[in-house]
Amino acid sequence: MNKKSNFIGLFPLLIFLLIYAGTGIFTDKIDNMPLLVAFVITIAVSFLFNNPNKEKINFEKKVEIFCKGASDSTLLLLVIIFLLAGAFYSVADGMGGVKSMVNLGLTLLPLKMLLPGLFIIGCILSFSMGTSMGTVSALTPIAVGIANETGIDLALVCGVVVGGAMFGDNLSFISDTTIAATRTQEVDMKDKFKVNFFIVFPAVIINIIILAFIGGKGVQGAIYDYNLINLIPYISIIILALVGVNVIIVLSIGVLLGLIIGVFNGSFTFVEMFSIVQRGMGWMENMAIIALVVGGVVALMEYLGGIDYLLENLTNKIKTKKGAEFGIALLVSLLCLATTNNTVSIITAGPLAKDIADKFSVDRRRVAGLLDIFSSAFQGLMPYAGQILVAAAMAQISPISIVSYSWYSILMIIMGILAIITGIPKMKENK
Repeated sequence: MNKKSNFIGLFPLLIFLLIYAGTGIFTDKIDNMPLLVAFVITIAVSFLFNNPNKEKINFEKKVEIFCKGASDSTLLLLVIIFLLAGAFYSVADGMGGVKSMVNLGLTLLPLKMLLPGLFIIGCILSFSMGTSMGTVSALTPIAVGIANETGIDLALVCGVVVGGAMFGDNLSFISDTTIAATRTQEVDMKDKFKVNFFIVFPAVIINIIILAFIGGKGVQGAIYDYNLINLIPYISIIILALVGVNVIIVLSIGVLLGLIIGVFNGSFTFVEMFSIVQRGMGWMENMAIIALVVGGVVALMEYLGGIDYLLENLTNKIKTKKGAEFGIALLVSLLCLATTNNTVSIITAGPLAKDIADKFSVDRRRVAGLLDIFSSAFQGLMPYAGQILVAAAMAQISPISIVSYSWYSILMIIMGILAIITGIPKMKENK
């Protein structure tokens, strides 16, 4: 056992789980304890501990350790990207891009293929916007309307919407989970996309086939108002990201195009556009701060010996590359279940996953893909996760009833496990 490792170093993580999950269990509402508040309490308690295998340090030194961890260059870059992603979604929403994207999909919805069509629209929308919450918010009212018109189960259509939302949450180039997974593993987005796409594509096809068999009778198609010009920001982001342009440049171009189109079509004035940008950045401020705080907490855990302890005990049971991949998948899944936030779980598990990958020669591109797949899948299966809570609230049904219809998330887990067992997709060595 490494002399620097110590179980005490896991106390910050255990304290956080006790505060956050414990509050949810005892109050029957998981979001009664805000994530940021739980982390702040965790930090305060963590300052009381010292690593018995190291020289005792004072409070000021612990604060310094926390600040150095929070100011990691990867995390600071993550904050910038989060803010730009929020700005893009706000601008796209304000200039009519979101509405045009939804209406275009509804216009193209195949007859007698309502549920598969709804799922595909959710996939396209979430991939374009990069936000599962935005997709659920935009599509659930439409899904409820379809259910009311056709008699399809409300929980079923909500489960379809959640599945489509998690597709983009996992694969989109501007999703915060994609950003977190690629930055923590220091890999390109296009490489992570290739890994994820090959793994989840069978899940998409199987889900569409299942939905087609139970899709109901369908209704006469309708034409909804949409403007193809409003889709330009989405198209530009997808193309630039696929080409491999830096994500900051990609998002900046998307925001700029959205602002130009919004001012041109009268969606907002030149002066109002600044408020639109600020609104979107405000949506991501909480996540940005949490990212920094998590970095500080991880640094404290490292000082206390927790990271070394976790690495040693986890890796002691890992003997192969497949074992390492299963360990990484299990780690991020448990963190997601505990924090109810797949982005936070990736940010927390990312550094540890990178160490495990390096030790067992696992390609980091696969690691980034697995982190995103398993965290996004469990995010779409938790009845206390934000996506399902929003859908349930809009449909006025129980969140638990939606979970049983979140088939795509279940298929993601199955495909993820099969990918680990088979080693597919095979990755060419990076030069």
